[in-house]
Amino acid sequence: MMKYVLVTGGVISGIGKGIIASSVGTILKSCGLRVTAIKIDPYINIDAGTFSPYEHGEVFVLDDGGEVDLDLGNYERFLDIRLTRDNNLTTGKIYQSVINKERRGDYLGKTVQVVPHITDAIQEWVVKQAKVPVDDDDVEPQVCVIELGGTVGDIESMPFIEAFRQFQFKVKRENFCNIHVSLIPQPSATGEQKTKPTQNSVRELRGLGLSPDLIMCRCSSVLENPVKEKISMFCHVEPEQVICVHDVSSIYRVPLLLEDQGVVSYMSRRLNMPIESRPRKMLTKWKEMSDRSDRLLEHCSIALVGKYTKFSDSYASVIKALEHSALAISHKLEVKYIDSAYLEPSTLQEEPVKYHEAWQKLCSADGILVPGGFGVRGTEGKIHAINWARKQKKPFLGVCLGMQLAVCEFARNILGWKDANSTEFDPETKHPVVIDMPEHNPGQMGGTMRLGKRRTIFKSNNSVLRKLYGDAEYVDERHRHRFEVNPELKNYFEEKGFHFVGQDLEGERMEVIELDDHPYFVGVQYHPEFTSRPINPSPPYLGLLLAAAGKLQSYLQKGCRLSPRDTYSDRSGSSSPDSEISELKLPSISND
Repeated sequence: MMKYVLVTGGVISGIGKGIIASSVGTILKSCGLRVTAIKIDPYINIDAGTFSPYEHGEVFVLDDGGEVDLDLGNYERFLDIRLTRDNNLTTGKIYQSVINKERRGDYLGKTVQVVPHITDAIQEWVVKQAKVPVDDDDVEPQVCVIELGGTVGDIESMPFIEAFRQFQFKVKRENFCNIHVSLIPQPSATGEQKTKPTQNSVRELRGLGLSPDLIMCRCSSVLENPVKEKISMFCHVEPEQVICVHDVSSIYRVPLLLEDQGVVSYMSRRLNMPIESRPRKMLTKWKEMSDRSDRLLEHCSIALVGKYTKFSDSYASVIKALEHSALAISHKLEVKYIDSAYLEPSTLQEEPVKYHEAWQKLCSADGILVPGGFGVRGTEGKIHAINWARKQKKPFLGVCLGMQLAVCEFARNILGWKDANSTEFDPETKHPVVIDMPEHNPGQMGGTMRLGKRRTIFKSNNSVLRKLYGDAEYVDERHRHRFEVNPELKNYFEEKGFHFVGQDLEGERMEVIELDDHPYFVGVQYHPEFTSRPINPSPPYLGLLLAAAGKLQSYLQKGCRLSPRDTYSDRSGSSSPDSEISELKLPSISND
């Protein structure tokens, strides 16, 4: 029987349900179980594709082109699985499917209501999606972790709570458990940990018919025993069912934190799962990773030049990809967020302090990253940053829009086309170096981009990026764009040493750029950050970090292998530095 773990949240949203759901999945997977995950978002949007990054953070893109909530990115990274668009369920999707059925006459003259029609549709969706294989071996999962977005008590999430109240009886108690994540505030005036918000939140949840099996308490410091006992007494659970999830140095520590507090043994009893209890290799890797991230001494700074820099979740996957790469080369990452609009000359007139601060950050960084984005605001600032990276020979990576703007910058300053631009920003330009794609439907915004996994073929044997990918002939990466480099102008660039080393299957879409005579000047049309993993970092980001740390040439000369201290051991013993170095294998970082 499929086992279902529902993760709900109380008191405030953005409490860390996504990381906790991912961590629960991780420790269950490390016990040899096959785990899948579903994220439920109670908003009425069909998907996350039309959101501003300031609403819910970045839009994560899946292999099948689904534009989904960034929590699905956490699931994919933690569990190393590949999800599909139907793993993200929204109110909009459910209502759309029920209304379509009603129009077809499937309800045969019945009054269509929230209960039972909407709630039944939710349960059917969950049961069907839980069975979809998410690993490479195409085997049906055994456990499905379901995260319900928002906060218990929200009007939006009521139909979902009711659906799961019914669901727990349909699938039987031994196949369903509920984890409730709640906040334990600690007012600075008294320094006392307060349980009342959690009591109220659990009371509300129980009033709606769901009784939590585990209460995970988010707090800034370790939960004191009397506080734990108080929660246990007022929330109708045993003390062992109250789990402390305090702030930790790295999110990789969260699975270890849950494991230490007996979450696995509790769930194996509660859900009647035959779980192996020996030390688990997968968690050993997590322990090594978190120990290593705490031990790092050397620093490496990357300037992230974007337009949504006020909210770090806008670039969640980009930051994670940089962290994975920094960890792989044993450097502590420092990200310098720069609002690209502050780099523009107009800011010098209006706010000179911000202008100089932004340039000071840019000039002092070891590498420069220009991520994707939409709209004209801040694009000139990004072009200034790219120009600086090119002239000063600073390691540079441009992703999606970042790559397109690198093409614009080169056209303006080397080819002498002063008005070169993307038709997205200047439809009348005489030198349209970036143009609309033929399949873009201008009438509709949602889901009209080139989305999902597409193949890129390397056209050159001595491309740096090709070597970083383990000398692969092609790579499959995820895309999300409406505009592309104008293929008709390709030869003008190639003559000046600006090479389009990666192209699509037909050779019409320019996917990867590299510049001659530069330590690392790479642009990619796809989003490599979406497939980066903690133990297998994304090659374009790894290249940027290696170049920024001055290690790229030696890495390439060694046949793309890291030095012994930069690799993970394959053992399950201690992870002290000495034992780690003495008994190491040297995995090559590639996508083979």
